[in-house]
Amino acid sequence: MKPPFPSSSSSYVLRKARLSPYLFTLLVFIVFVTILYGEDIGCIFGQIDALPPRPIRTTRKLPFAIGRTPEGCDVFSGRWVRDEANRPLYEESECPYIQPQLTCQEHGRPEKDYQYWRWQPHGCDLPSFNATLMLETLRGKRMMFVGDSLNRGQYVSMVCLLHRLIPENAKSMETFDSLTVFTAKDYNATIEFYWAPFLLESNSDNAVVHRISDRIVRKGSINKHGRNWKGVDILVFNTYLWWMTGLKMKILKGSFDDEEKEIVEIPTEDAYRMAMKSMLRWVKLNMDRKKTRVFFTSMSPSHGKSIDWGGEPGKNCYNETTLIEDPNYWGSDCRKGVMRVIGEVFSRSKFPITFLNITQLSNYRKDAHTSIYKKQWNALTPEQLANPSSYADCVHWCLPGLQDTWNELLFAKLFYP
Repeated sequence: MKPPFPSSSSSYVLRKARLSPYLFTLLVFIVFVTILYGEDIGCIFGQIDALPPRPIRTTRKLPFAIGRTPEGCDVFSGRWVRDEANRPLYEESECPYIQPQLTCQEHGRPEKDYQYWRWQPHGCDLPSFNATLMLETLRGKRMMFVGDSLNRGQYVSMVCLLHRLIPENAKSMETFDSLTVFTAKDYNATIEFYWAPFLLESNSDNAVVHRISDRIVRKGSINKHGRNWKGVDILVFNTYLWWMTGLKMKILKGSFDDEEKEIVEIPTEDAYRMAMKSMLRWVKLNMDRKKTRVFFTSMSPSHGKSIDWGGEPGKNCYNETTLIEDPNYWGSDCRKGVMRVIGEVFSRSKFPITFLNITQLSNYRKDAHTSIYKKQWNALTPEQLANPSSYADCVHWCLPGLQDTWNELLFAKLFYP
């Protein structure tokens, strides 16, 4: 075993070595610059760290690809344009699969402006969503969305975009505990959603009863849910919102069945990093890079503080019908530290994960939330009715709406990576 400090003979060699005057001058200069500009340098590197993972560019053709996005085109960077001629992509009343938590028109929203916006990337166009191509691609295959209720919203959006092409007697939707399956019988295809808000096993895994404030995640438990993902051809992950309970997260080291549980608290970003590494290990071991594709949807922003966009203090998304126009707007609820973790972990992945960076484009859409226009599972109190902002849902999104754009971006990256 090596000694903790150099031996006397090695110390003698170090004493004999002479430092070049040029090297000495260079070292003094570096120290001087670091002291003088240390804060600016840290800021620069902090900004670099906050960047999302770089887009995939590989000479190997990815499964399902039929073309490529033009070089230099970032489909996630752009602006919203009003397009009443081509929006919405379907009507709320035409899609019976939308949960009552997302049917804003049915629950009294007085206007439809939020439905008429189309995402326009800078310098290029998104390919039009082709439901026929998507269904033919899924023939004999499984597509699965894994994550929380926001990923379930994207899943339902995908079903709504496709179901009109399928005869009524040739489609079905069934739920089995954490798994919901939409089947297109003539295509022998399924589009599925699996409830796993942390991806790892947790005490919030019940797909119906999961409102637990004291959330606990079990370390190294990806296979608890992962066994249900095996055999999937196109996998779409998300996880973010459920981690945002504070600056620390409770991690279970043993089993939920242990009488005496060993639970430790670690910084939320470290816990999130643990989950990302577990997910990537599972993907590497269980997905075939020659036949399957894996996507990860970035954090979905909420709009719970109107002061973030210059609004009235104490208000939120309630009654908001316009977009945020500041191209650099970033809500206070979106932790850049989490984006740094994603960039750091994904950059080391040997399996090509396609990152759907929907955060910035969704940040502009304070108008698109369900707000108060949704099914309320509990009776509202007189105090709540007098102050609608107090019970407005500024997390989830009306359908049709913003999440259809997420699927247009998924379509673009699936076929034109």
